[in-house]
Amino acid sequence: MQVSVETTQGLERRLTISVPAETVDVEVKNRLRHIGKTQRINGFRPGKVPPSVIQKRYGQSVRQEVAGEFMQRNFVDAIVAEKLNPAGRPSFVAKSNEDGQPLEFEATFEIYPDVVLKDLDKIAVERPAVDVTEADLDEMFETLQNQHKTWKENKRKTKTGDKLTIDFNGRVDGEEFEGGKAEGFELELGSGRMIPGFETDIIGMKAGEEKTITVSFPDDYHAEKLKGKTAEFDIVVHTTESAVLPEIDDEFAKLFGVETGGVAALREEVGKNMARELNQAVKAKVKEQVIEGLLEVSELDIPAALIAQEVDVLRKQAMKRFADQMDPNNLPELPAEMFEEQAKRRVKTGLLLGEVIKVNELKVDEAKVTDLIESAASAYEDPSEVIEYYKTNKELAQQMQNVALEEQAVELLLASANVTDKKASFKDIMNPEGK
Repeated sequence: MQVSVETTQGLERRLTISVPAETVDVEVKNRLRHIGKTQRINGFRPGKVPPSVIQKRYGQSVRQEVAGEFMQRNFVDAIVAEKLNPAGRPSFVAKSNEDGQPLEFEATFEIYPDVVLKDLDKIAVERPAVDVTEADLDEMFETLQNQHKTWKENKRKTKTGDKLTIDFNGRVDGEEFEGGKAEGFELELGSGRMIPGFETDIIGMKAGEEKTITVSFPDDYHAEKLKGKTAEFDIVVHTTESAVLPEIDDEFAKLFGVETGGVAALREEVGKNMARELNQAVKAKVKEQVIEGLLEVSELDIPAALIAQEVDVLRKQAMKRFADQMDPNNLPELPAEMFEEQAKRRVKTGLLLGEVIKVNELKVDEAKVTDLIESAASAYEDPSEVIEYYKTNKELAQQMQNVALEEQAVELLLASANVTDKKASFKDIMNPEGK
């Protein structure tokens, strides 16, 4: 076998490989001989078919088959000999595949880039310095109260926080429009469910009252025909109700499965959950900054084949999400361009973290894997069942090992990064956009 290597552009390589004619011809003849012994052909006794007939009928297809196998086999031998690491599948082109002639073919493919880790100390990270405070706990209990509130009918003027049952009928330029009419519609004032001005203009109305309000649809409204349009709505209020919050007592604690210890035990349990979620969120923010910094200080050519593979993965994931929510017959075509930037980022991140793992000879820390599984399981009603499921599911267990190894790489990068602690609140971390 003769091999020559050519760099075409960037990471692309072209191997020209020549396999001796004798090697190929012998294999072709052996296969044709086997066909002659086993194949039934009308007009000839089994095993007595003349070689010329076998050659005429099967020669070309057998040679193509043999050539394909030799191309695959010799390609592998060639990349091992030349110490090349292909990224993605090669494309083969046979240049010569005739009887008595060497099999000559080209294999074009991309290789993995040489990854060089440098300037890791220039990665800047702001690590949130934050704890769960008593005020955070108080606010969480208010949220829990609101989640279990009941409603009591009132006769007063409505205010923010009340729940109304209304009819409404909307018009734009004097014409009714799709989605602009409803009867017996329940609306909690202040929920932000309706377009700006709709809820605020109803405040102060009483049950039995009618009113016409004028509001404007936002310029970015989802319905094209209504963007920026002024609309009139006829409103009829049927009932108004006030929220009744439950008392924070032992009965309240039992709503959350705390049978003993009352409010104090519930407060301790909620505090632990908040601390766990806060810790996970802080770790995620730090990891995001480490990876962002790593990408910024690292220059790297990315194989197009790997990007294409990642685009395919992302597109399939998106299509699956759409399929869960839409009629499969109406699924949209999602162009590759939608996922290209995300795919590039993920591939580059994977290559860089892979190099960190390789250079530092990191091995999976089983204790970290256990911690990750237990942390994930703690969010479920029966953690032991979830832990057991991870242990018995090889694919999930492997995924968690990969996560652990990635976290180890991030921790190592963090150790050499430029880290400053920045004071933050629970709300800053858990609800940064005030949603």
